[in-house]
Amino acid sequence: MKSETHGVGTSEAEVTHISKHGFWLLLDDKESFLPFKQFPWFREAPVSAILNVKVLSEHHLYWPDLDVDLAVESIEHPERFPLIAKE
Repeated sequence: MKSETHGVGTSEAEVTHISKHGFWLLLDDKESFLPFKQFPWFREAPVSAILNVKVLSEHHLYWPDLDVDLAVESIEHPERFPLIAKE
């Protein structure tokens, strides 16, 4: 059995559900809801683009089809990030 190369992340992110109000993201056994009102970049996105999420690091997620990157902290503690980008 061979271990992963040192420094390569093994975390995965998975979108588990999408509704008209937002979507649920599972990351390291913790599920978070991302409301479209707070994360407007995803509101008009195709489902396939929302599902295509990459973990770039322990603290950084990236949706390549949308060119959206988010700090995990902004999902877990949105009150610390009061500014919301305009659509």
